[in-house]
Amino acid sequence: MPELPEVETMIRDLTPLVVGRTIEGVEAAFPGEVIWPSFDDFVTRVRGRTITSLSRRGKYAIFTLDSGDALIVHRGMTGSLLLRRAEQAMEPHVRMVFHLAGEDELRFKDPRKFGKAYVMQSNGAERPMPWHRMGPEPLNSSFSAGLLAEALKGRRALIKPLLLNQQVVAGLGNIYVDESLFRANIHPERRANTLTDDEMVRLHQAITEVLGEAVEGRGTTFQTYTDVNGRAGNFQRRLQVFGRNGQPCPRCGTPIIKTRVGGRGTYTCPTCQRP
Repeated sequence: MPELPEVETMIRDLTPLVVGRTIEGVEAAFPGEVIWPSFDDFVTRVRGRTITSLSRRGKYAIFTLDSGDALIVHRGMTGSLLLRRAEQAMEPHVRMVFHLAGEDELRFKDPRKFGKAYVMQSNGAERPMPWHRMGPEPLNSSFSAGLLAEALKGRRALIKPLLLNQQVVAGLGNIYVDESLFRANIHPERRANTLTDDEMVRLHQAITEVLGEAVEGRGTTFQTYTDVNGRAGNFQRRLQVFGRNGQPCPRCGTPIIKTRVGGRGTYTCPTCQRP
């Protein structure tokens, strides 16, 4: 699934290419991608509107329109937004197409149909924003070890599922949680309320470092992720545990193992990350 670094890469790439552009029309092979409002109303509110800015909240991409509405896209498990010239051949599994002034198209490719699109008032007056219960942004300067400790305070649940819960920290997914826990020397099945102050500091530092490096690497292509031009990310070359079952730990040489924690495939070093 595209996680925070992949969405951040997309926002940075698209901003100089689409800000100031008008959406002239919308087509959908699968209108079910639209969560709010109805598809017809969605088209009415988007068509003819100019994109004034792009931003991100967690894994949501936010296209602010000149009407004051926000066009919001969540790419789901395998979704991509591709910027293409109108005359270019259509890729398989494109569910929605936003026609931009100037003969470009923003194509929402989503093989598994788990993506979501909304248009709503950007001030949240119309209905709660999709991220209204989401935790802090881990790349913001306000995200601190103390803030992370407060979010996890008294929680007896396993640390990995908690970090995957968007209400604790925004934007984390399976790849970057495994990588962060490894860097922090924390086993994914530790109970959150057993983490020491020192471990909390290490975990905070690991989260910010891993995500920052992944943004610099333009995301991780482990299965299907591509950027807006269809290119793979680079951070998969720097993964230390995720997807490396049976390979030596880069720190101690012990073979990495794959287990399941909270129903998710999980990669750990049994020596560096003791329960």
